[in-house]
Amino acid sequence: MKKILVSGCLYGWHCRYDAVDCPCLDERFIMWKNEDRLISICPEVFGGLPTPRPDSQRVKDKVISCTSLDVTKEYEIGAKEALRLAKENNVICCIMKQDSPSCGSKYIYDGKFTDTKIEGNGRATELLKEAGFKVFDENQIDEVEKLLLEKEI
Repeated sequence: MKKILVSGCLYGWHCRYDAVDCPCLDERFIMWKNEDRLISICPEVFGGLPTPRPDSQRVKDKVISCTSLDVTKEYEIGAKEALRLAKENNVICCIMKQDSPSCGSKYIYDGKFTDTKIEGNGRATELLKEAGFKVFDENQIDEVEKLLLEKEI
């Protein structure tokens, strides 16, 4: 059975910076979870950051918290752990939380803490894509299902 790497908050962990989860409630996602197909990770937590924690955003090649703390090192450690898990489990793709400085795959916040989004990738997603993994967000379950059907036939 092909595995999928997923953001911990989509899986149901209370690991976001504000200690809230945002589980993906799509029936297919839930079915994959019940099948033990999903490999979950929160790059921020795996990088050593606590929950809750100050909101952070990417600023060029750095990740800075709203309290001006440079948390780039922790985000890098978490991103490398996400990549290690993806490789170790030979995942077919990844479903990562949109807008996150770790997991965003189309948009991230602009680094000015003004609630403005820009095109970009979170650090974990960036590493995953560079390694050749397909990365989707929680609104692209149709595309994930299509990929699974193509690869498992």
